[in-house]
Amino acid sequence: MKIISHSVKETIGIGRRLARHLKIGDIVALSGIFGAGKTYFTKGIAQGAGIKKRQQVNSPSFVLCNVYNCRKFKIYHFDAHRLPKAEELLELGLTDCFYDGVCVLEWAEKVTGLARQPNVIPISFKVKNRNERILALLPNKRLKEIK
Repeated sequence: MKIISHSVKETIGIGRRLARHLKIGDIVALSGIFGAGKTYFTKGIAQGAGIKKRQQVNSPSFVLCNVYNCRKFKIYHFDAHRLPKAEELLELGLTDCFYDGVCVLEWAEKVTGLARQPNVIPISFKVKNRNERILALLPNKRLKEIK
């Protein structure tokens, strides 16, 4: 399934709609270049999950993981870009999300074999032009309504 976003606001809205279909233990695996909209999409997921007003969703590029306490579930927001080995995600607490939250993983393409797991929702971001992004999601019964 492909979705075209025409603005940051639309990208956030798509993430917000996805949050309605997520459940504890899911991993949202985001891939795409810098500036493709991965963090804005994560902001939408957090809004859809009921993030507390005071919390800001920021790129975890320098801290590697941010945790957001939301009404629906916790969000563990990881960034694999700077990790030399994907196994380091386990040391950072990747498996914690299986018990009380959802994992959103930016630069998921660095983690080989991840997309084959049943609880993983892979989404790739492509920049079409300055304002438009193409989000490609693998077909999934739970996600038919996010368009």
